[in-house]
Amino acid sequence: MFIVIYSFKIIPEQKEIFLNNWRKLTKLIYKHENSLGSRIHKQDENIYIAYAQWPNSETFENSGNNLPGESIEIRNKMREVCLEIKILN
Repeated sequence: MFIVIYSFKIIPEQKEIFLNNWRKLTKLIYKHENSLGSRIHKQDENIYIAYAQWPNSETFENSGNNLPGESIEIRNKMREVCLEIKILN
């Protein structure tokens, strides 16, 4: 198994937009990209830590090509309310 850990710093008052779009995108990635699922946790008021599980690093590195077109809009909405996105590993 391969794990990717993310940190998201959210614009104050925008957490619902972020979380709704994170859930939608995670479902699409799970359905279309062979991920093993993701979880998200609140670190403090505006910072969330998420981890995504993959069968292996190769599957993660090759992901993104099978997502439906709607994923672009969802991803953009999620990113628009982030002040910072980091991959921690």
